[in-house]
Amino acid sequence: MAIVRRLHGAGITSEHAYAAAFGAVGLSFLSWIISMRAEHAGVERADRWGIFVGEWAPTFFGLGLALAQYEKAPEDADDRRGAWVDRRAGAGPD
Repeated sequence: MAIVRRLHGAGITSEHAYAAAFGAVGLSFLSWIISMRAEHAGVERADRWGIFVGEWAPTFFGLGLALAQYEKAPEDADDRRGAWVDRRAGAGPD
């Protein structure tokens, strides 16, 4: 949650993360085409480039979902994990 809080504090919204995810999909396709035409190393090399860039998309989609949940959260529930840890710390074995 700390990463999401810092990203949100830096002004990055869920829409930014979703745009980056769709951009990564397009960039994956573009890198595959460029690799096929420019490198002359075969389909295997182009596939590697396409897959490498394509793996960024799920990360950005996940960040977008996390940021969307953070944006919907009530203002007073800024750090839910901290509240849970505090309650657990006070509850010792009897």
